[in-house]
Parts: sequence; structure tokens; C-alpha cells
Amino acid sequence: MFNRDRWREIFETISKNKLRTFLSGFTVALGIFIFIILFGLGNGLKNTFQEFFLDDAGNAIFLYPGKTSKPYKGFKANRRIEFKNEDLKDIEENFSFFLEYLSPRIDRSASTSYKNESNSYTTRAVAPGHQFVEKTILMKGRYVNQSDINKKKKSAVIGRLVAKDLFKAENPIGKYINLGSTAFKVVGVFQDEGGDREERNIYIPFTTRQLIEKGNDKLNQIVMTYRKELGHSGAMAFESTLKKYFKEKKSIDPSDPNGIYIQNPADDLQQSQQFAIVLQYIVSLVGLGTLIAGIIGISNIMVFVVKERTKELGIRKALGATPKSVIQMILQESVFITTISGYIGLFFGIIVLENIGLKLEEYFIKNPYIDLGTSLAATIILIVFGAIAGYIPAKRASSIKPIVALRDE
Repeated sequence: MFNRDRWREIFETISKNKLRTFLSGFTVALGIFIFIILFGLGNGLKNTFQEFFLDDAGNAIFLYPGKTSKPYKGFKANRRIEFKNEDLKDIEENFSFFLEYLSPRIDRSASTSYKNESNSYTTRAVAPGHQFVEKTILMKGRYVNQSDINKKKKSAVIGRLVAKDLFKAENPIGKYINLGSTAFKVVGVFQDEGGDREERNIYIPFTTRQLIEKGNDKLNQIVMTYRKELGHSGAMAFESTLKKYFKEKKSIDPSDPNGIYIQNPADDLQQSQQFAIVLQYIVSLVGLGTLIAGIIGISNIMVFVVKERTKELGIRKALGATPKSVIQMILQESVFITTISGYIGLFFGIIVLENIGLKLEEYFIKNPYIDLGTSLAATIILIVFGAIAGYIPAKRASSIKPIVALRDE
């Protein structure tokens, strides 16, 4: 129930004890402010860490041919292994249970021109599934499709920076660019979270690249994604089975480490996720320590406040104040100061985080943030403990006999 006289008394007490009130409030505000900043910076570090590891699909596997280092089944060492179109079909037929998307890669560097503009870019010949392996984001038009593959069309999907370099402000869709001596029609423009290097690539159908290169069927790499529900153990089993299959098919010694290379980010991803969890625990513990320090600080101040007002409380009790009314008065003042100060610290902490943005990116902290639920929960926890901090000494003071309190020095 609202008690006007009590609130007037609280404000009078606050105005007469400005330094004491400031110290109480500052302790609370500083605790919340530091907690929010630390927690937000920890999330910013997680953002950078996850972006570094998750540029490509987290469930991707990359298969590379190499050179054998051991003789095997009549083949000499140092034999170069080659991938061909039939290998794609074999993977589709034998590993359909594991597969989500599959694509070859054939990388070439090509001088690219449009009207009077020209530059050298990497062309990457792929299949439609490559879009999902690389997490490519289409800005305009479309990606390489199955019709392009089947009909060996001269279609090109260019990176955002390629479009900026060659076309300036002109819309590139439907225009023709020269890749070396061959004209390709631009059917799409993409962007990639991998940054500038990725956005200077040009994607074309892999069958078109093979046609240009005298109709061969060779592939540089094979990339694929596995079904996410397989999890870490399924991904590792897929890698092991895939490696064994290709070593048998290409007649590579099972103990030869160099004939076939498989890059499977599953281990790195699991480690990064574990690191992120540990990092969050560390940040949470530091934040909890900050809150505890704030709670201890306000507890010490409230003990001092009640001690300072012992004689005043004795007079109140001598005039008929009940222990309950004494406790309520001190508790209400404590909660009021803690609440106002807590939300001031919350407000300034969030403002600071929002203004950091990318300013600390060179220190591997990108877009630090704290969700509203966490920040409000931390503030409420401090308010609750601030109330407890006021209640304990108030309870002790309310039990003192008036004559004893009046003698207090």
C-alpha cells in the first residue's frame, strides 16, 4: 500500500545523506555496468570465433587428390591421383545415406573483361549444390542450375566485388563478360560472409569448364555436405568410410597418408563449440563475481547506514514505532536506491556495448551484445540481494531496546 509520509521521509533522508546515497547507488550501478560490459565482450569474442570457423557450412567435407608416397599393386610411388566425373556418381550411389549436397570444384584464374573494364579473377566451376556448401547468398538473379550443367551453358554467377569492379552502377544481370576468350552470360550476383576474397570469385558450370578444356572430365576437388542429424560421430564415420572407399578405388596403399586428403571441419567445429561453451562459463563466472562484489559492497554500506541511524531508530521505537515499521522503512529505502542505481548501470552498459560495434574487431571482439533477458535478470538479482542486504541489519536494529539505542555513540 502506498504510504505518502514514508516516501517523503525516504526522500528527506536521501537528500540529507547525499554522499551515503551516492556510494550505495554507485556500488550497485558499477556492479551491473561491469557485468554487462564483460558479458557483452565475451559474446563479441564468441561472434568472431564462430564467424572464423563457420564461413562454410559446418557439415561440409572437402576431398582433395594428392600424390602417393608408397608403391602399391604395381603402381609406383609419387603417382598423381585424379578425380573424374565418375567419382561424383560413385559418391551419389554409394553414400546417399550420408549425403545432403554434392559438387565438384575446378578452379582457374582468368582475365575477365566487360567493355573497357578488365581484371583477373578466380573462376570456380561447380554444380548447383556448391551454393549450400559455400553458404553463398544471392543478391540478384540465380545460381548455377542443373540445366546449365546438362546443356553446358556459358552462364556465370559473379561476386559482389566483381560486379562492382566491372559494371560499376550498371545492373550486370543478362550482360556478357569475357572469361579469357569465351563469353559468358551473367545470371546472378552473390555475396559471401567469407569477405572480399570470396566475393571476387566467379562461378560457372563445371561441365562448361570441362568442355572449354577439350572435353575432359577431370575435377580438382569434390565438396559435399552430410546430413546434420548424423552428428559428430556420424561425420567421422563418413570421413573414414569415404577415405577407405577412394583408396581402394584409386589403388592407394591404405597406410599412405598422401594419396587422398579429406578436410572435415566436424572436429574443429566440435572443439570450437566446446570452446564457446567454456568461454561463456568463464564470462558468466566473472560476471557472477562482479555481482557478488556489488552485493558485498552494498551489504557493507547498509550495515554502516543502519549503524549510523541506531539512535534515530531508538527514538522512533521510543515514540511507538513497531519493529515491523522500522524494517519496512529501511528495506524500502534500500530497494529504492538499489533499483534506480541498477537500471542506471544497465542503461549505460547497454549504450556502451551498442556503440562498440566493430571498433574492437582488431582485438577479435565483434558486435558485443547482451540479451535483454540476461541483463534484466542480473539487475533483478542485485536488487533482491540489495533488499536482503538492507533487511538483515534492519532486523537486528529493530530488535534493539530503545534505551540501548539512545545510548549508542
